[in-house]
Amino acid sequence: MSNSVHKKNSRNGLICIYLGKRDFVDHVDHVDIVDGVIKVDTSELDGRKVFVQLACFFHYGKEDLDVISLSFRKDIWIQHIQIYPPPADDKPVITPMQDVLMKKAGEGSHPFTFNIPPNLPCSVSFLPAPWDKGKACGVDFKIKAYIANMADDPDEKIDKKETCQLIIRKIQFAPDMLLPGPEVNICKQFMFSGKMIHLEASLQKEVYYHGDPIRVRVKITNQTKKVVKKIKISIDQTVDVVLYSTDKYTKVVLCEEFRDQVNSQTTFEKDYIVTPLLANNKEKYGLALDSRLKDEDTNLASSTILQTGTYKDVQSILVSYKIKVNLMVVGAGVLGSLISSYVTAEIPLILMSPKPTVRLLRRTGDAVRLEYILPQRHINTPKFTDIKLWPTTNAECA
Repeated sequence: MSNSVHKKNSRNGLICIYLGKRDFVDHVDHVDIVDGVIKVDTSELDGRKVFVQLACFFHYGKEDLDVISLSFRKDIWIQHIQIYPPPADDKPVITPMQDVLMKKAGEGSHPFTFNIPPNLPCSVSFLPAPWDKGKACGVDFKIKAYIANMADDPDEKIDKKETCQLIIRKIQFAPDMLLPGPEVNICKQFMFSGKMIHLEASLQKEVYYHGDPIRVRVKITNQTKKVVKKIKISIDQTVDVVLYSTDKYTKVVLCEEFRDQVNSQTTFEKDYIVTPLLANNKEKYGLALDSRLKDEDTNLASSTILQTGTYKDVQSILVSYKIKVNLMVVGAGVLGSLISSYVTAEIPLILMSPKPTVRLLRRTGDAVRLEYILPQRHINTPKFTDIKLWPTTNAECA
């Protein structure tokens, strides 16, 4: 269980970041605002200023390997705000969260607010190889407060003891309205035969949660003289890296074979249960995972949901899944069994985490303490527990 306030001090103690949470939800059309507070001790600034920046970046190598001007990090989006001295025309609107944080931080606290564009990627990391040490490659969001003369001057050297930073996450949850699952129909006619094999594959629902069993309904109508000897069900994870160029990577996260046989001129129907889990893919380095804070558990990366018509404008790492139902078909007789052909149906799959439920822990005056928890039945989903002190009304807690 996390503390009600996340804070990070600079090593010299002059600045400190305060955040009420570190997970910010992407609602497809907008993202939760990042509202926090910087506490500033002005006694040793010597005329310098205090800035805070929020950066979204893709890192693909260790920071200690950044030598001879080679960078292993690509900044996707970055924004700076001057905290102290506050700009003359700056009249910030204080959010309820910032009001609580400023009371917590005390004298010298200054609010800051960032609006994350919805076309940025969600936080994602890639499963490292056994020989890779340190932080895994992936997309991160970092809030950094620092003391400097200019907000972004590459020639100005900023002392590390005068900086502090916190990693935050941009995450998506499954939509509230779950639609019926997709259905795919495939008919394949074989050479020298006027008959065909008809394959129907469908899912019960559109979205599945991490760790939940997935029921795949398979119906086969075999009008040919051939025999379906084996049914294989696999799930592919595809990652589109839409940054400087478009790269695509596909990893098989589940593959199961079933020895059900469908003879000539028969119909077969059965439900198969499959469950893709990170625990069964620990050796597949390069697999996309949901980003994690510190050493908490995680799961396979959640599917990316984009707003309609925004694909061309997005700079992102897009994660998608599909289920493949593959039939191995052989001819009749001894010689026929030596030659096989295949019938394949592909079904799109959305794999995500459910929205956390909110539980009222206790009320103190005009403030309440809330707990956000994901259902524990999702064995491969990280605990999303964030306790916040938030002024609210009785109606909002109902």
